[in-house]
Formats: sequence, structure tokens, C-alpha cells
Amino acid sequence: MITTPEFRVGVDIGGTFTDIVFLAPDGTLLTRKVSSTVDDYAKAIATSLAEIFSTTNIRPENIGELLHGTTVASNAILEMAGARTGLITTEGFRDVLELRTLRMPRLYDISWEKPEPLVPRYLRKGVRERIDARGNVEQPIDCEQVARVVDELLQSGVETIAVCLINSFAYPGHEQLIGKIIEQKAPDFPYCLSINVLPEIKEYERTSTTVINAYLLPVISQYLNSLISELESCKITAPLLLMQSNGGLTAAQRSIELPCNIIESGPAGGVVGAHALATKLELGDVVTFDMGGTTAKASLIERGEYSRAVDFSVGAGIMSGSRLLTGAGYRLKVPAIDLAEVGAGGGSIISVDAGGAMVVGPKSAGANPGPACYGLGGKFPTVTDANVVLGYLNPTHLVGGAIKIKAELSRQTVMDAVAIPMELDIEKAAYGAHQIAAANMIRAIKAVSSERGRDPRRYSLFAFGGNGPLFAATMARALGMQQIVIPPAPGLFSSFGLLYADVEHHYSRTHRRILREADPHELQEAWLELENQAREQLQGDGFPEERIKLSRMANMHYYGQIFELTVAAPDGQINATAVAALEESFGREHERTYGHRAGPEEPVELVNIEIVGQGIPEKERIPKTLKPAPTTSPREHVRKAYFGPVDGWRESRIIDRASITEGVEGPVIIEEYDATCLIPPRATATLDDYGNIVMRLQGRAKI
Repeated sequence: MITTPEFRVGVDIGGTFTDIVFLAPDGTLLTRKVSSTVDDYAKAIATSLAEIFSTTNIRPENIGELLHGTTVASNAILEMAGARTGLITTEGFRDVLELRTLRMPRLYDISWEKPEPLVPRYLRKGVRERIDARGNVEQPIDCEQVARVVDELLQSGVETIAVCLINSFAYPGHEQLIGKIIEQKAPDFPYCLSINVLPEIKEYERTSTTVINAYLLPVISQYLNSLISELESCKITAPLLLMQSNGGLTAAQRSIELPCNIIESGPAGGVVGAHALATKLELGDVVTFDMGGTTAKASLIERGEYSRAVDFSVGAGIMSGSRLLTGAGYRLKVPAIDLAEVGAGGGSIISVDAGGAMVVGPKSAGANPGPACYGLGGKFPTVTDANVVLGYLNPTHLVGGAIKIKAELSRQTVMDAVAIPMELDIEKAAYGAHQIAAANMIRAIKAVSSERGRDPRRYSLFAFGGNGPLFAATMARALGMQQIVIPPAPGLFSSFGLLYADVEHHYSRTHRRILREADPHELQEAWLELENQAREQLQGDGFPEERIKLSRMANMHYYGQIFELTVAAPDGQINATAVAALEESFGREHERTYGHRAGPEEPVELVNIEIVGQGIPEKERIPKTLKPAPTTSPREHVRKAYFGPVDGWRESRIIDRASITEGVEGPVIIEEYDATCLIPPRATATLDDYGNIVMRLQGRAKI
């Protein structure tokens, strides 16, 4: 019987499912996967929690923290369902949102069109003012004109206003005046200033980020206020913390003010969980791989740190090509865990193109109608259907029986749409689809490894998501990776990862200097100013000084470059030695990323300084062991599965996770409530003390 008053609850919302994980201090786990309520995502959370309270001895007062990852923000952009937004900018700069950076996501595609700006041109207003790059006022702001512009926007029915003036990062006074005028004209009206969102150089990135934040303000405010109300109705008084794109937690109120920071909160949760477990198990460097029904995502953890991106695109659909091809969607310059995404998942549709070649994705059958085997009207074969044909998936049900499977529909669609047109046996057609899907997802792993100068053979593969454990061995073998780790509850692992995150805040500002010419005292003062902001925020979150950790970062490039790399900056007093060490750190990172470094005659330019403030919890978030709740184990039996032309059809044992304590040798299929793990021939698997499946491969296959 569970009686602890300190349950920590992770809730991750997706477009199809809402995942809930309860974790007790002794490692006891309770999991739920329920359908999301798209009309109001908060309802699914409240309903599920109420059901758990009624069917277990857990009570609302037993919850110590509720940690939340959500796709509400990203969905609002994908669906163009954000607020009607107005933009006030410097006269002559209202077309920055359309001029963008002239980057093309698909080379040689003359049909590609830029996405429509989130603010139409007639709602973008310029005002007379000018600040130079050093922060000097060249033309004072015309407050009377600003008042007229605000009136025009309000009369046009905007629901929120973004303010972004040229070079305001160097002098914030003009934006602050506009903010005061908006408050006078419309008290409590939502607006945001770029100096509060992103006080950094680069006009398009700053304008785009500020607009995205304003666009999401009413949406996220309504959602979180609704969620807080639903939790109160369930008598839950525990603090609500949101996962940010950077992998840190933040209070709900701060997410309402800066919703741009939670756009990639869902995918970040899984990487955070992988980082925590990899550190505890001393796995070394790992590649994380998260495969769901529509997309697959990869990220890198090395030297105990996440791989971070300084900016990314949202609302761009799925970038299935190289990470070097950017420019789609809307640019968002906020700290984020660096993720590469491809359009490959269980619902990816298999087809034959005009040239007679098999194609997998990026089109997806989604959750409705879903794969043909769901029996909901899906007429096209999907990756899930191919895996049913191959014998990898249970031919009668998935998700513990919640989804019934009609294997005959999988066989029929794969035969009609692929096998017959390509004149292949059905198992060869299905295996080809499985291999092509794996090859598509390998591009995501290469995007965060070999394209960044990293050799994936040096890394362990940490696989999760509903389909990740099914494809992990195929991908790892093709890449020459030897070890795979499958965590407990892999299909709910993004929710599980929320439980391991710490409260974290990022602060930055532009501070352009040729590094070797910079005044160390000036640098010290600039970093101290940001440190004070971070310390004040964390103290407001309830962390005393002894539980606050501050880390300095520097955003730099060689003078004349336009893209930066971020490296850790020295703590303590900044002096000439520290400045020289910072320049050397940049050189090493440039060489590791791009394969070369410039000579000593090439100066390094400091562009932005950053502070990462973390709140250290009183108790370790990771228990010594995990104790998953008992589930109905599959009756151990044997099922034939196809492993390609070399191995053919093989009798494969069907077991549960607990059955591999002493180790097993493939072919074995491990069926769980939320995922299926495939251990192919010439692979072994054991269960470690923490409940992870550790798979080791012999030999390398080619795709």
C-alpha cells in the first residue's frame, strides 16, 4: 500500500495521448496513458488524476510537485491558432518578418514558399525613433505617434501586441515608453517588449521571437489558468512547474509571461530523463532516440551535458533533410535542447513513387484513422502495419489491449500497395519498409553526431518512445553502435523525464567585443548583472543562496562570421588569463564542430554573454531503484518474426521485461504496456539494477 505524502507527478501532453507518471521517493512507479482532450487538454489531466485518486489510496495531499510538459504552444503555431497580434517597430523595419534571413530549407525547390508571417502587414506599425548600435539615441521617440499607433491596433481588434525596436538591446528606454503608453491606453492588455524577451542582436531573430511570444500569450495564459482551476477542483495544492525547451523547469506564472520558452517542452522531457539515468549509470556519452507515431527525434549528451541549440525554427513542419538546411518556419532564438527531427513514426505511410521506388513518410496516418490494422478506416499501409506483418508487434492488441489490432488488414494493405506493385514477397516488402524507416531516422542521429564532428560508434543509444525500442537495434547496428539502453516505461518516458528536471532560468544580453581587446573588469560587471537577475528569480522561486548554482556561458565566433558557438565561461574573477582561456575554449569547440580552427591571427568576437541559473533540490530527484507497478505480463510463448533475407523467419520468444534478469539472446520480443522492444539475432540483453534493458550487438548490418 502506498502512503507516502511526497509523490512527484509528471504529465506530458501530446496530440493523441496524455501520459501520467507518479513517482514515490522509494522508486515506486504508477503510470497511465489516456487519450488527450483536444478541445481542452486540461480536462484529460484532471479526469485521469481523479480516476487515480478513486482507484488507489493516493490522495491529492500526497502530491508534492506536479511537473508538466505540453505541446499546446507548438500546436498553436502549427495550427495558426494563436492570438491576433500587432507589432510596433521602428519606422522602415516592419517587413523584417518577411525578409527573414534568406535561408532556404530545400535547395533547388523553386516551389517552396515562406510561411505567412504571424502578423499580417497591416497590423505591423512603424514609429519614428532611432537608436544606434552603441545605444545612443539618434532620434527621440515620438510619443504622440506611438499613442495613435496603439489606438489603431486596438481598434483593429488585436488581442496582443509585440514591441521590437531597432537596437533596443543597447538602449531599452524607447521600448519601455511604448509599454507605458499601452498600459495607459489599455490596462491589463497583454503585450511584450523585446528587451524582456530577447535583449540580443540580430533583428529578424529578435523580432520573430518577440512576435511568437506575444502570439502565444493569451493561448498559454488561458490554458494554464484552466489547468490550475482543474487542479484546484481536484484539491491539488502542489506547485505546478512547466518544462522549458532548455530542459529546465519553471513556475507556471513565468510560463504565462514567457510562453516562447515552453514550445519544445514535450520532447525536452525525454532527453532530461535520459541525461539523468545516463549520469547515474555512468553510461558516458549517449545519443537519445525518441520515436513516436509521427516523428522521430535525436539528441546528444556528452561529457554529462546536453547538446544545446541557440535557436531553432517552429511551425516548420518536419525537417527531414540535413540540419545544415535551415530557414523553414518561424525563427525562435531561445535556449533549447538541440533536437534533430525527421518525419518517421509508426503512422508513417508506405507508398511506391512514380519511379517504382518504395517511400516511407513523411505523410502520416495520424491517430485517426491511423494504421490500417487499427480498423478505423485507414486505407494505406504504415510502418506499424509493416511491423505487424513482420511479426514484431502483437497481432491482436497494443497498449495493454487498449488498441485492438487486425493483422489481416496490415497484410492486405502491404500486399496491395507495396508488394504487388514492386513484385515482392510480402515479408520482403514489409522488411524493406522497416529498413527504409530506419534509414530515415538514422539521418536524425547523424544530424546531431557525424554532422557535428562526432563519431556515433563512440556513443550508447538511449531509445524510448512508443516505437523507439522496436527500431533501436536496426539503427544501432547500421551505425556501428554496440550498446543500447531501453529505460523503464519507454513509451511514457518523456513524462517520466520531467521528474528528473531541475528549476532553471537562462538570461542573456548582447555584449559585442573583440575578445582579446575586451576589458576584463567590464566583462566581469556584465556577467554579475545577469547573475543578480538569475539569483533574484531563483530566490523568488524559493531557493536559498546555498541551493543556487550559476553558470556563465559565452556566445562567440571568429570576427566576420555570422554564426556563433556557445562555450562555458570561467567562474570567479575575470582577468586576462580567464579571457585567454575563453578564447582557447572557443578554438577547441570550433575544431571539434567543424574540423578546423583559425590561426592566432584571427580574432575571436564575443557576441552574447549568458547566465544559466539552477535551483538545486533539497533531495536527490533520482531514487536508488525503480519499482514499476505490476502489470499483466504476456504469456510466454513463441511467434515467428522475419529478420531479413539472411536470417529469414525465426521463432522468437515473447516475454516481459522482468524475464530477462538473467540475460537473453535474440531473437526475443519484449512486450510491455506502452512499447515493444525487439532483440534481433546476434544480440543479447540483460536487465540492470535500475530496470533498464541493456542490449549489446555483435556485428554490423548494412541498410
